[in-house]
Amino acid sequence: MSKAGALDLASGLGGKIDKTEVLSAVEKYEQYHVFYGGDEEERKANYTDMVNKYYDLVTSFYEFGWGESFHFAARWNGESLRESIKRHEHFLALQLGLKPGHKVLDVGCGIGGPLREIARFSSTSVTGLNNNEYQIARGKELNRIAGVDKTCNFVKADFMKMPFPDSSFDAVYAIEATCHAPDAYGCYKEIYRVLKPGQCFAAYEWCMTDSFDPHNQEHQKIKAEIEIGDGLPDIRLTRQCLEALKQAGFEERDFYAYVFLLGPKTTFREPVTEWCTNKLACCLLWIWKFFLGRLTGRRYILKG
Repeated sequence: MSKAGALDLASGLGGKIDKTEVLSAVEKYEQYHVFYGGDEEERKANYTDMVNKYYDLVTSFYEFGWGESFHFAARWNGESLRESIKRHEHFLALQLGLKPGHKVLDVGCGIGGPLREIARFSSTSVTGLNNNEYQIARGKELNRIAGVDKTCNFVKADFMKMPFPDSSFDAVYAIEATCHAPDAYGCYKEIYRVLKPGQCFAAYEWCMTDSFDPHNQEHQKIKAEIEIGDGLPDIRLTRQCLEALKQAGFEERDFYAYVFLLGPKTTFREPVTEWCTNKLACCLLWIWKFFLGRLTGRRYILKG
């Protein structure tokens, strides 16, 4: 990164939090979490404030150290971080079957790294939904620099209450974002509502496998560390996410999974089938693809 670019990011430290209030914002954020006396219900009730404080505080650091896409990706031997991130995003676009001209929604878009990459890769128009003012301002500037500001845009709103009419989008995706939702079903139901009939929703999500034992103190400690480290109100089990999707109206089409084992044997390359059955897997990154309605031949039709 150039010196000018680094200085630009430095000027954004703290996001929209006044520089004199950064330390108090850190303290307030910490108080939402278990290590500082917080609890799950408080985090869920105040998820907007908690998540906004988190991203105001970390966004400039993330961009400086991670790039414009704030997500993990499985890496092949010899593959750079940047290459793995792009491949991860291209794979998502291909799974969605995106076509030139499609209108796409990125739920919880950050500063728009995936949005820009997917829009250029698929020649689509992507709307980024985000409830953090600083990230949207930064994303708009990066869209302008990338030359996609005429085809891609941002909307500031809560993904639990999306400001879009029914059946607005040809495809929807979320990359490690809906884990911030206080209620998975409510979030997925909104996604279902704004999708056109017969179209797909795909996501990479943080969740836990059934190996998690709520009575195991070490498991609880790892879970709490992830929650405070990632601005999460809770971490749901994989099966809870799947059930919430089905309750929202989706039906499963394809399912892929990768696991990150948190501990001395951390990996970003192992297939989930090995870890879910044989080892303790406390946090799972996965992708699902669902469609509205049911499959008849090669056509998607809406139920009822």
